[in-house]
Amino acid sequence: MWTVLPELRQPANSRHRASGPPRVLWTLPVAFAAALQCLACNQGASQPGGAKAEKPAASVKEVTLAPVTELVMEQAVDISGTLDADEQVTLGAKVAGRLASISVDLASPVQRDQVIAQLEARDYELRIEQATAALAQSRAQLGLPPDGPDSELDIEGTAIVRQALATFKEAQANQVRARGLAREGLMSGMDLDAAEAAAVRAETAVQSAREEVRIREAAVRQRRSELRMARQQLTDTMVRSPLDGVVQVRRANVGQYLAAGAPIVDVVRIDPLRLRVAIPELEAAGVRAGQPVRVTLQGDGATYPGTVARLAPALDPQSRTLLVESDIKNPGHLRPGSLVSAQIVVSSRPVPTVPATAVVRFAGLAKVITVEEGKAKEKQVTTGRTSGDRVEIVSGVAVGESVVARPGSLQQGQPVRVVEGG
Repeated sequence: MWTVLPELRQPANSRHRASGPPRVLWTLPVAFAAALQCLACNQGASQPGGAKAEKPAASVKEVTLAPVTELVMEQAVDISGTLDADEQVTLGAKVAGRLASISVDLASPVQRDQVIAQLEARDYELRIEQATAALAQSRAQLGLPPDGPDSELDIEGTAIVRQALATFKEAQANQVRARGLAREGLMSGMDLDAAEAAAVRAETAVQSAREEVRIREAAVRQRRSELRMARQQLTDTMVRSPLDGVVQVRRANVGQYLAAGAPIVDVVRIDPLRLRVAIPELEAAGVRAGQPVRVTLQGDGATYPGTVARLAPALDPQSRTLLVESDIKNPGHLRPGSLVSAQIVVSSRPVPTVPATAVVRFAGLAKVITVEEGKAKEKQVTTGRTSGDRVEIVSGVAVGESVVARPGSLQQGQPVRVVEGG
């Protein structure tokens, strides 16, 4: 309602009078009632026929479902290790001498039994001549030709034994005659004793001759061994590689005098390479020989496969780790000493999985959204390993259920409509 108050009169002594229409003044109760009346009028005017407005309905969101499926996933031990050469040797000459030639240098490939260095051989050739002459001399003492095999020797047929036997027979004959003459009184006792002693000495000489032949026969075998040794030393002037590999270090130069065993080159075999890793005690329990191994290098996107080849028989008591070795095929560019990352696959089994896009993570929790009676329903899940675009679900949903493939901002209880594709 409106309340019109008459215009306040100016004081009598005012020189000016107010002009214009009468002023309208509001009292507080009247103003509040007017405001409510205006609000009602506006609401009625906004809807046809004066009907009241209703709360707008929630929008229906189209979603695509993805099934929870089983996928074989691997359980692996992630570890860092070092690639080492499969074998590494330092080659040197077995004999002393001056280095006459060397046919390899740094990074030179070598084959097994390849001659990589040669010592001056003249001194060893002379030793062979010396040993050959000594052997011929020993054979001549036994009545053997200078050359020929060391066949079984007829000791009784040697000259020294035959001579001793002849002397023994003569002494025996003299002994028999002396005994006959002594019985007839034609020989004194002194002469008989001399004949008896001569026979004994002759018999002993035969035994000594046989022993001498055996000594000379042993000398022949010794000279033969010395000749073989001299020939082996000549062969050892050539340094050969015991394995297929690559020269890692060259340590000597031509003309340098080398003592026996002095290093000349280092040779390493780099295919396969030997991966060495120390696995903590807790993770080592599942590691077995023959398990697959995958190796990656920093800056190299390739993966190099291998298998667990050797395991240490005991844990290191200080680090509580187990040393494990694996053979890694080298395509040609891998180098010993490289630091690598490795995965040892200790087991594989089928597990429930969902697409990675179906998992919503917030505040350290993971959840998926399912559809029940046309509305979204959140389910908290425990996730495990990831394989490609699939995530393992440890608990929360099971195989056979379906989840929203891309929930986005979908909320609990929001109406949804399932569509095919995505």
